[in-house]
Amino acid sequence: MTDAINPTLIERGRKVFAGDWHFIWASPSIETLPPMAGLEVAFAGRSNVGKSSLINALTGRNALARTSNTPGRTQELIFFDGPKDAGLRLVDMPGYGYAAASKAKVASWTSLIHRFLQGRATLARVYVLIDGRHGLKDVDLDILKTLDKSAVSYQIVFTKADQVKAAELEQRIAATKTVLAKHPAAFPELLMTSSRTGAGMPELRAAMIRLLDERGA
Repeated sequence: MTDAINPTLIERGRKVFAGDWHFIWASPSIETLPPMAGLEVAFAGRSNVGKSSLINALTGRNALARTSNTPGRTQELIFFDGPKDAGLRLVDMPGYGYAAASKAKVASWTSLIHRFLQGRATLARVYVLIDGRHGLKDVDLDILKTLDKSAVSYQIVFTKADQVKAAELEQRIAATKTVLAKHPAAFPELLMTSSRTGAGMPELRAAMIRLLDERGA
């Protein structure tokens, strides 16, 4: 039974994300990470793919994660804690692929992302956000390679799916699945979401609850 049709996981996810979610930490470097606790899931994606909007939609809070029309605003690893009894933490990662940033800044962000992925024992999964209007780009493929090398489980989440015609979205889904077949660390199921309409949020919440169950949290 998949998360999409598992009412128990859907309801548990709803309750967890209806609880108290709050900002706890911002890490500009690997040396300033918070102590490891519970289970962490991270959100990665190109600049302006909608990571902050997704986190806000997941938690039902309009301003938990800062959103901006300016690419590259998130320059740190941002940590959010949920209800104490849930044992779940969300991590908003710096957007990658922002060409207008200085090369030094891009290199710094990239190093932070890579080192975090390779050394965080509590990190259960990375959700790689892909703009449904555009599909996978070369810079996305680079991060998939990094995730493969880091042996971190990851799953593709399409954002802004409501802004894509059904036929085009199906084509991008098929093309993405073909690419993922070459990446063994990738979770095979894709998730379609829209922060604006809330579509896909129950399924994404349920997926995180399943991770908690698998980790025995």
